[in-house]
Amino acid sequence: MSAACDIDGVSGKSFDYIVVGGGASGLSLAARLSEDSSNTVLVLESGAENINDPAILRSASYGTLHGKPEYDWAHKTTEQKHLDGRSVAWTRGKGLGGSTAINFLGWTKPPARDIDELEKLGNPGWNWEAHQTLLSRVERWQPPSEDLRKKMGLGLADYKFGTSGTLSIAFPELFQNDEAKCAEGVEKGGLKRAPRPYDGDPNGWFWEPTTYDPETHSRSYATTAFYLPNRDRPNLSVLARAHVHRVITQAAPDGNLTAVGVEFGHGDAVHTVRAVKEVVLSAGALKSPQILELSGIGRKDVLERIGVPLKLELPGVGENMQDHAGVGISWELKDDCSWQTLDVLHNPDVFAENLELLKEGKGLFTMGITLLSFFPLSAISARAQDVYARAAAELAAAAELAAAAELAAADPATLPAGFRAQAELLLARLAPASASPTCEMVLVPGFWSGPHPPLPGKRYISPMAILNCPFSRGTVHVTSSNPEDDPAFDPHYLERNVDAEQLLETIKWVRGLADVGPIKDMIAREINPGPEVQTDEQLREWLKASLFTLHHTCGTLSMLPKDQDGVVDPDLKVYGTNNLRVADLSIIPMPVCTHTQSTAYFIGEKAADIIRSSS
Repeated sequence: MSAACDIDGVSGKSFDYIVVGGGASGLSLAARLSEDSSNTVLVLESGAENINDPAILRSASYGTLHGKPEYDWAHKTTEQKHLDGRSVAWTRGKGLGGSTAINFLGWTKPPARDIDELEKLGNPGWNWEAHQTLLSRVERWQPPSEDLRKKMGLGLADYKFGTSGTLSIAFPELFQNDEAKCAEGVEKGGLKRAPRPYDGDPNGWFWEPTTYDPETHSRSYATTAFYLPNRDRPNLSVLARAHVHRVITQAAPDGNLTAVGVEFGHGDAVHTVRAVKEVVLSAGALKSPQILELSGIGRKDVLERIGVPLKLELPGVGENMQDHAGVGISWELKDDCSWQTLDVLHNPDVFAENLELLKEGKGLFTMGITLLSFFPLSAISARAQDVYARAAAELAAAAELAAAAELAAADPATLPAGFRAQAELLLARLAPASASPTCEMVLVPGFWSGPHPPLPGKRYISPMAILNCPFSRGTVHVTSSNPEDDPAFDPHYLERNVDAEQLLETIKWVRGLADVGPIKDMIAREINPGPEVQTDEQLREWLKASLFTLHHTCGTLSMLPKDQDGVVDPDLKVYGTNNLRVADLSIIPMPVCTHTQSTAYFIGEKAADIIRSSS
């Protein structure tokens, strides 16, 4: 049976391994498991295959697929109390490849400290050494040309990637001189070049490579890296448009649950498929918790509300949600500035011209978002000590309240059990003496902000101020037994004051770069937040009205000890089950201070090693 299959090849059949979700973690895991020809592996993907779709393959089409139902689930959060009741759009990839098919292609890695903290939280083997080893087998690094190196002032000693993998990592072809000027401005603004951005220390500014293939001039993503090269394996099957409803379990003699199959919708019918060895959930931090809850695994009160019989009580399911968030600041460029930004692609003639250029690996569709800066709050704000002290006091008071009253974890005034072990590590990251990059700036070569719209014919750059280490914790829980209904996504944005304070200080620093040469020489005026926004209180109001997600949600099925509201153990096995695992960003219990694409692949590779060693 070839990888792409129809419903007749799946419904009622048996497979050794069933992987739910065809994104970064799921496809990489399935590819590794199917390397052993004695294993039969099935991937169930809820979206379409979208193979060879030019809208996906065309790089530098940032955000153009967001909101389109054939590519994007277009989730929304619940109304957020600390954003004045606003709901936030949560884009997620719909289709084979998951969010790697519609993301911004950025390839970053976290600080070594963040990965080593996974081990400190009770997960042996989840450390930086394993992270680097496993990602090196994913990556196919294609170094830039000598000409591009010179333009970027790029030394490659710190860009150490694997070269034999299937995911292409490369710098975008188009690099404009004004990008280098912005890097100069960032350095004058107080940040030095990052010493080891891909080897454990991303503090400072650096040039970011992307998941771009310079040989085909197209996006490299989970489908091109892990599905297409392996689709002719007779033991690998992939069924698209298969919306998983629940995992079918039975009580085992040892008192645990054994996963025996999966129920899913396809077309107008409901089908089942049997699992011989294991079921692995890789549906992401938003959907894997829903599948567990609809399978009768989770919080008793949640399942009672929707009438799903409780099979296994795990209070941590759907808890500990965390998400990177930020805002965009947009500056209009002077007419005499030479920078050709993404804005010019709104002109149909320019768009068509650059589509033709892309065939030769030229033009604006080979532009990247390359200038990144990661930094601790103490590097850019004199208020770092005050913010840290207030955060420590807030958490101490909440911990005392929780210990004294043993209040429910859902009460935001308390510290849930799963968060108490994290609090000490989070505070250590925030401490002024720490170098943990809890804050970030990404420079978008185009308009990316609100509330004021861009003017036609003008060009913009938009530095984003980003919070990498949120203290607030949210939830994702089902509100209906209908698997077609979204659960309630409630990230509790800015619930803990330290998050708003970190973002406020980051915004002020980023905004101040407009007064630093040579950046100031390019800028005609600020569009957002706008000159009328000046005081801290005005900035806080703008922040609440403009905050957006970075699509990096994690933690909803945390890899923690069970008594700390953990859902999976260090082998990714759901507590109380014999053969049900989770392999996606939902298992990461604390935020990594980076973009999460590489972490998702790391989880898939780690899961493959764990499963192969246990079989």
